[in-house]
Amino acid sequence: MDLRPVTPAILAASVVAVPPLARNADYSLNHVENARIIRHIEQGGVTSLLYGGNAILNYAPLSEYVELLTFLRDTAAANSLVIPSVGPTFGLMLDQAKILKEFEFPTAMIMPTRDPSTPEGLATALRKFVDVSGCPAVLYLKYDDIFDVDTIQRMLNDGLLSCVKYGITRENTAVDPYLRGIVDAVGPSRIVSGMGEQPAIIHMRDFKLAGFTSGCVCIAPKLSMEMFRAIQAGDYTTAERIRSQFLPLEKARDQYSPVRVLHAAVQLAGIAETGPVIPLLSSVDPAHVPAIQSAAKALRELGSAA
Repeated sequence: MDLRPVTPAILAASVVAVPPLARNADYSLNHVENARIIRHIEQGGVTSLLYGGNAILNYAPLSEYVELLTFLRDTAAANSLVIPSVGPTFGLMLDQAKILKEFEFPTAMIMPTRDPSTPEGLATALRKFVDVSGCPAVLYLKYDDIFDVDTIQRMLNDGLLSCVKYGITRENTAVDPYLRGIVDAVGPSRIVSGMGEQPAIIHMRDFKLAGFTSGCVCIAPKLSMEMFRAIQAGDYTTAERIRSQFLPLEKARDQYSPVRVLHAAVQLAGIAETGPVIPLLSSVDPAHVPAIQSAAKALRELGSAA
């Protein structure tokens, strides 16, 4: 595992994979299958892994957190940045911060929450987390009414943040005054697009963001990395061609549930046995499995040919 502090160079080196967590029938962590997911992602050239929403860590028990961190630390390649998540409640965040202090993870993402919370309260929680854990946080912006630009700038300047994951959906990705304001205030080199391949070209080309996170990269890591490099090289024709290849699975995720579909897709593509989805969620409707399997297998085949 890469223990270096997160820098713009590290963010610009790889797509940030956001994998699911494989579980056994009793919902315990399946180390063998999770290792297979990690190896598949790393073999595609991806060197950053973020365990958050797709891993459903906001529903995971605190009692397995040490086990999870130990597994990730011991399983990831030496050059892989691994980012666990904490929260979303303050009590859980604080208990996880105390555990993280005993490890060497360079950062951790705070899971977004909206209710019940206030911007001032969230900022206080973030500062307390950093104080206790000893590591800066990834700020996941999923809603635009949580932090104003000045607060984000202040947290970055104070060393509280390693980077920002920007995951706010817009009807027109190119028209986003909030993102523009953040970029103008703090620069784009510590901001990554947080919604997969679909808005990545616009976010990296027009807003100059450092990179993007992705769930579907877990299916076709080499293909996603080729898109990443094409955007960086200014070859937007190639990037758009590759982006379109992710659309069928992304459409299934949008239609049936992004987290649940990815959890199923990794298994249906033949990458690893992901097992059951942890409650309070449940597995995808069996009626949707054929469409998900078709899209997942097709994407993996495209990735293998890349």
